[in-house]
Amino acid sequence: MKHKDGKPIHQHDKVSRKVPMAIMFVVLCGFSFYLGGIFCSEKDKYATNEVAKVAKNPKEKPVIPAAGALHIKAVKFNECPADFQDYTPCTDPKRWKKFSLHRLSFMERHCPPVFEKKECLVPPPDGYKLPIRWPKSKDECWYRNVPYDWINKQKSNQHWLKKEGEKFLFPGGGTMFPNGVSEYVDKMQDLIPGMKDGTVRTAIDTGCGVASWGGDLLDRGILTVSLAPRDNHEAQVQFALERGIPAVLGIISTQRLPFPSSSFDMAHCSRCLIPWTEFGGIYLLEVHRILRPGGFWVLSGPPVNYENHWRGWNTTIEDQKTNYEKLQELLTSMCFKLYSKKDDIAVWQKLSDSSCYKKLETPDTYPPKCDDGTEPDSAWYTPIRPCVVVPDQKYKKIALNTLAKWPERLHTAPERVSDVRGGSDGAFKHDDSKWKTRAKHYKKLVPAIGTDKIRNVMDMNTLYGGFAAALIDAPLWVMNTISSYSSNTLGVIYDRGLIGTYHDWCEAFSTYPRTYDLLHLDGLFTAESHRCEMKYVLLEMDRILRPNGYAIIRESSYFVDAVEALAKGMKWGCRKEETEYGSEQEKILICQKKLWYSSKQSSR
Repeated sequence: MKHKDGKPIHQHDKVSRKVPMAIMFVVLCGFSFYLGGIFCSEKDKYATNEVAKVAKNPKEKPVIPAAGALHIKAVKFNECPADFQDYTPCTDPKRWKKFSLHRLSFMERHCPPVFEKKECLVPPPDGYKLPIRWPKSKDECWYRNVPYDWINKQKSNQHWLKKEGEKFLFPGGGTMFPNGVSEYVDKMQDLIPGMKDGTVRTAIDTGCGVASWGGDLLDRGILTVSLAPRDNHEAQVQFALERGIPAVLGIISTQRLPFPSSSFDMAHCSRCLIPWTEFGGIYLLEVHRILRPGGFWVLSGPPVNYENHWRGWNTTIEDQKTNYEKLQELLTSMCFKLYSKKDDIAVWQKLSDSSCYKKLETPDTYPPKCDDGTEPDSAWYTPIRPCVVVPDQKYKKIALNTLAKWPERLHTAPERVSDVRGGSDGAFKHDDSKWKTRAKHYKKLVPAIGTDKIRNVMDMNTLYGGFAAALIDAPLWVMNTISSYSSNTLGVIYDRGLIGTYHDWCEAFSTYPRTYDLLHLDGLFTAESHRCEMKYVLLEMDRILRPNGYAIIRESSYFVDAVEALAKGMKWGCRKEETEYGSEQEKILICQKKLWYSSKQSSR
């Protein structure tokens, strides 16, 4: 053998080089063995960061490491300053100046980085009382629980609410219905007969005020997501949830709303101040995306009935006429048709047939048909695109007139279930049956379920909404939450006639503090602990849970003890229970949040 320069290599040179290498190898192995011994003898002194392997299917149970349960040292969390009583981390007005004014995008979700996250317990306001129970809460709430006067002073003439003694009263008025919301909805039902017979089940109210419209629809069997940003109207969403009406913080701006395409049966705007005809009608395009084919968009307020109202709108009749014609033109170009119109209410319907949508493929058409670059259901920090999301023609039972009417649709396997990995009619029915059994067991563990003590409920990581379906006869509603990292099953949930939202539990939820009576999770830490630090998820649960509220934490045995240790540091009382099957691999932790008051002064 020769070097590259041609000189021979002697055999003894090769041997002499191998000996030091062998010695070095033996030394390194011995040193590694020594370090390993030290680590093994000391490891029990520290909290382990080992995490169960995450199954590809979000509901598959992972393989639990042989090392046993996760152990975390008990920790006591401090109180936040008193002025954090209405703290909403991802929609914090104190951070608005950091973000753009363009299309009010500063009001969208902007969550703080990890190093700015608060590791403290959000206190209730001074004088806070346990919320008034449903159904009485729909008409009144304690002033000290939502102590905001601006909206009361500014909207008193429109009968949104009024303060009497220690309470806020909700007469049911609104900007476009000062005589009461019930009369307003009666007129709407005359224009949309499907609101009376179970055809229309889910709705979204953009710019909801104090959610009187959504509250009235509950009595008519229609479940509404009331949507409003955190703005100068002060706590619209907090008022809604304090009343026991479904609501989330949100705004149609630059990002898609956190809902799938073709989800709502009806969308509503009552003088919601959204500039529908500006920016090429991009806000209408988002309404079009989330509205199912055959669904209705209802508008009252400018420019509807401009002929009789233009003087009160501080404008000219010519301007309002132009605005109405532009609105009609945009809606027609997006495949809406004017369905009915009377007095102050106009109703458009999203077309189901493909003939209109085919015209969008014509060059230079505006708005154009969306290409395949963005999934129709992609809606977590996804920009709104200036194009029409065309309904997928492969679905034959997604249009409003093809769905079973409520309540039959609740237990009918939706067509979209076949798009879910492992999904089928059989899997759906099995899940439906499983949750009936589980809900029955939960009622034994938490007797308050099914009573007026529990109204606002969140299922933090559902699959098909089985928990909500099993509780459908209880006097409560459920916000079904789908992880933005799990299988997309939210369309299935809406097809059932339930409501929900996408969310990432590494971040704060879009709601105010103290807005839910019951939080339920099923294997959330097992599925997400590789991404989300457990203490931050639990602190967020504490923020949104009402005092005396409950958390049902269904987890692998690996995580239960660690969750319980952290929960005690949040002033929760917890107890461990068996599942309905008595499994050793899975346990249920029942926790209740205690009522406490701040001992600190405001410093924010």
